[in-house]
Amino acid sequence: MFTTRPEIRGTFGVVTSTHWVASAVGMAALERGGNAFDAGVACGFTLQVVEPHLNGPGGDLPAIFYSKREDRVRVLCAQGPAPAAATIKAYRDLDLDLIPGSGFLAAVVPGAFDGWLTLLRDYGTHSLRDVLTPAIGYARNGYPVVERITATVETVRELFETEWPTSAAVYLKGGAAPQPGTLFANPTMADTYQRILTEAEAGGGSREAVIDRARAIWAKGWVAATIDRFVHGEPMMDVSGRRHRGLLTAQDMADWQCHYEEPTTYDYGRYRVCKGGPWSQGPAMLQALAILDGMGVKDMDPTGPDFVHAVTEAIKLAFADREAFYGDPDFVDVPMQTLLSSEYNAERRKLIGERASLDLRPGTVAGYDRSIDAALGVDTTVDPRAMERMGVGEPTVSKSGVSSGDTVHMDIIDCHGNMFSATPSGGWLQSSPIVPELGFCLGNRAQMFWLDERSPSALAPKKRPRTTLSPGLALRDGEPYLAFGTPGGDQQDQWSLLLFLHHADHGMNLQEAIDCPAFHSEHFPSSFWPRGRQPGRVVLEGQFPTATTDALTKRGHNVQVGEDWSEGRLTAAAKDGEMLKAAANPRGMQGYAIGR
Repeated sequence: MFTTRPEIRGTFGVVTSTHWVASAVGMAALERGGNAFDAGVACGFTLQVVEPHLNGPGGDLPAIFYSKREDRVRVLCAQGPAPAAATIKAYRDLDLDLIPGSGFLAAVVPGAFDGWLTLLRDYGTHSLRDVLTPAIGYARNGYPVVERITATVETVRELFETEWPTSAAVYLKGGAAPQPGTLFANPTMADTYQRILTEAEAGGGSREAVIDRARAIWAKGWVAATIDRFVHGEPMMDVSGRRHRGLLTAQDMADWQCHYEEPTTYDYGRYRVCKGGPWSQGPAMLQALAILDGMGVKDMDPTGPDFVHAVTEAIKLAFADREAFYGDPDFVDVPMQTLLSSEYNAERRKLIGERASLDLRPGTVAGYDRSIDAALGVDTTVDPRAMERMGVGEPTVSKSGVSSGDTVHMDIIDCHGNMFSATPSGGWLQSSPIVPELGFCLGNRAQMFWLDERSPSALAPKKRPRTTLSPGLALRDGEPYLAFGTPGGDQQDQWSLLLFLHHADHGMNLQEAIDCPAFHSEHFPSSFWPRGRQPGRVVLEGQFPTATTDALTKRGHNVQVGEDWSEGRLTAAAKDGEMLKAAANPRGMQGYAIGR
């Protein structure tokens, strides 16, 4: 199969991410003797600088990794929870039936900083200075602007100029947006990280002591206090068309820290696929695999109608169960064992016929409520262009309303066999006003909660939102093998599913699996404000054969043909014996894989 670039191979280490600068920074960390976790942290902080429209310091961090030292797979959950004051009543008292997708009211505890530093302390070897220096340098001295930064700022120009002056001060200097190919700096953000570093090092002590001191400065010191003052100061405009103050407090930040979890897994042939728990949408990919298991997708043409139909219908069923059952397992009982069982999915598989389903069809699990009333009641008629102007929706929705991803991703394997996959997100420059003293904005992940007590993902104080962020890892024949993932909101586990099937079932190498024409379903409710759904819609890249699109239309699918090379920003890395492999998506002309 023709590929856009080679599958990278080597034995020393591989780094692949959604931005070439971050990949280079990660590889440099390996070259300096660091391990995959050192490289991941350095790469992650750099991505906050060079892709500010897709992630930032105020955002979230889910990661999944294999530690050679411990010989186990773990999940890092650095998804911040809702503030203590964030009750359904609090939003209803503001005459809101959905949490606004922009502004202060959707802010949860920023989780990424604590997540990165906890990972560095527990699994890395480098110092805090080592991993922060590249990001500080790019923020202070400038980084090359990619086209989507310019397009994003232009989309929300009016909002910045009239309502969010602190954002205009950073991204509309002299009235002009940063231009593609030029260098753009954010010295205030550089100052923030430099001050944290200087103060953390001033106390002396071990590498670990410096890292923990920096965590405390963030969560219990002047960073948290600055965020508190800004959020509770002047009310700011959000997508509701009104100005609101936020609910997040310094105490919320002080009360929270990230933690590790065991992965949720599903065995598919030679592979054990690992994902986060039902606080993420990761298990939906596992359930789609369980439904497809035994359907013969291995023998289907990956660009033919049978394959697209089977995968799309499996996704519809798995994501209906996401709506019906998923939520923070610390707050709701999620029947995960049943949802991934062969018996349950054998019954789900029987629902797949020759025609496309137009209904949202969750399964039934004895003893469990499956209320999806909120999901079924959403308005699907909201103009996506209006959403863009208010800084909401999929963060890189184009002016035509076409989504092309919403965050960043990285996959790293070192020569020791450590594997790391992360999908940092949140803190998008276009979705919340810049905190002027800090140079970055807050995340708005709370928009994923329902204001309906019956939903398993209903809002509650200190509850984690059911995020779309979903890095992946797979073992093959019991050995750690593959790290993979993509940006893309609700599409993440759809595009990751395609990559996995193309590689595991169709025998494609990593680059071939990424380059193969892709598609996604919009049948189920979006996780983002205003939570709309398009029953039966399946969006295919333009490279698909006309015969495939025609056949799918005859089967009842609402087929939308997108542009060529418009689906996903996948990256992947694998360890095949002593050989390390990596690949990155050509879509968007930003992702890059490096290795030797």
